[in-house]
Amino acid sequence: MPSSADRSVDLNADVGEGPGEAPLYALITSANIACGGHAGNDETMREAVRLAQRHGVAIGAHPSYPDRAGFGRVTTRLARPELSRVIATQVAALVAVAGPLGVKVTHVKPHGALYNDAAVGRDLAIAVASGVGSVTDALVLVGLAGSAALTVWRELGFRVASEGFADRAYAPDGTLVPRTEAGALITDPKAAAAQAIRLAAEGVCDTICVHADTPGAPAIAAAVRRGLEEAGFTVSALAGRGRRS
Repeated sequence: MPSSADRSVDLNADVGEGPGEAPLYALITSANIACGGHAGNDETMREAVRLAQRHGVAIGAHPSYPDRAGFGRVTTRLARPELSRVIATQVAALVAVAGPLGVKVTHVKPHGALYNDAAVGRDLAIAVASGVGSVTDALVLVGLAGSAALTVWRELGFRVASEGFADRAYAPDGTLVPRTEAGALITDPKAAAAQAIRLAAEGVCDTICVHADTPGAPAIAAAVRRGLEEAGFTVSALAGRGRRS
């Protein structure tokens, strides 16, 4: 059980990916904005940044493999330099959109297959860090709690944040159940809230995700936030809370 000083957790959502996301901004504390790899363009990024700004939500880049057809959920084999370039381009795109609006990008969370692949592949984790670092080394890198990616990113000098998922089922080894398998999504708000509370109470994550494209996402996010607060957790933005150790 975390100490009273540690009873703070971020609630994030992956956004900028499609319609119907606006209600989430009043519930979350950090937004991971699609920046061109699997979804998104300058217009959708600008709208997401403005919504986040309006609700006091921290923003981060959500880069992926260049896979719009597969929504970034298909592994794409790229050499490390090319993958780093792809990631850098996406992160820089969000920075370029957010800057003129007076909003600072605080973190980077890879999307989909890239997120899962980097969690277990050292070379891919290095490629992610290299791409981000070529833009700025001041951003927090967000990865699956307990994953190898977090270790690699710490070794490279980045602040990191461990992530848990309210709306995804876990395999026994701590990885996420593939979306192609039955039961991979948790769509019951009460069940999602219970999982979020458990993860927060175990102290295994700095931030908890609710996906914007999960059916009933606003109701799930509302139940998760209410559940965390009723359990005594302060729900606050990830910005500034990444760890190097």
